[in-house]
Amino acid sequence: MSVYSMTGYANVVSSVADHDAELPEDSDTPGASRKAGSGSVGAELRSVNSRFLDLSFKLPDEFRGLEPAFRDLLTAAFKRGKIELRLQAQRTSDSAWPQPQPDQLHTLARLEGMVQNWLPKAGGLTVNEVLNLCRQSAPSVKLDDIALEAVRQCVEALKDARAIEGKRLADIIKDRLKQLRELAAQAEPLVPQAVQRQQERFLAKYQEALQAVGGNVTPEAAQERALNEAAAYALRIDVDEEVQRLKAHLDEIERLLRKGGEAGKRLDFLIQELHREANTLGSKAAALELTQISVSMKVLIEQMREQVQNLE
Repeated sequence: MSVYSMTGYANVVSSVADHDAELPEDSDTPGASRKAGSGSVGAELRSVNSRFLDLSFKLPDEFRGLEPAFRDLLTAAFKRGKIELRLQAQRTSDSAWPQPQPDQLHTLARLEGMVQNWLPKAGGLTVNEVLNLCRQSAPSVKLDDIALEAVRQCVEALKDARAIEGKRLADIIKDRLKQLRELAAQAEPLVPQAVQRQQERFLAKYQEALQAVGGNVTPEAAQERALNEAAAYALRIDVDEEVQRLKAHLDEIERLLRKGGEAGKRLDFLIQELHREANTLGSKAAALELTQISVSMKVLIEQMREQVQNLE
């Protein structure tokens, strides 16, 4: 399963012609078997990151009644993000030349004959009058079904766009994970080296102290004292626990990226834990190299945080 970005854009135009919309067969409108005019609906979805799912709608008045259906479509497809839906409707039947149907013309001829039978001086219908009457008797284009289909298609397009962006973000995060693992591997051997150097310093200082007091302390006692101090120092600067926890968090982040789905909140929590371990490692740094590694880790973790905050 993919991970999804909360950032995306999609637009779809769906028309009556695309769906072969027709009037109901039981319609009593003259020419009911013909196509129900022409029109189209444009749907546009914009999505940005948000802690929760935040929906907003900018709809023509004729589609206000469909807002609950639109909301159901969006909540079924998305779990997080600030998403805005815009709809625009266009109708072309009012301005286009009508196509009179045989049953329309038959009805008009029958009505004209009836009127002229009662009113012999009444004039016949002109071509313009026939066309206007055919236009007026044509059913209005109802675009509710077209609007629903446009939104369905737009939702799928937005999911695809968010999946593509999510893959790009996941690749960036995986690259940072690789770099963090390399830094952790560099940090592990530095602590024993620092302890060894400090132990040598302790021994040198105790030997100097031994000479200063004129040999009242035996060399064995001085060495034992130096080793105890070195052991206490090693405990204070030991970062093995932090490095192991950091590796465990990196493993969990990789697992969540492979699993996909709604991983954003979990990943955000793990990023906070990574930052905590990097801070602790820096505070225990007994060598300049460890301090530099800690700073580099925090830079990478902050870059990951920026990407994770865009994931659903």
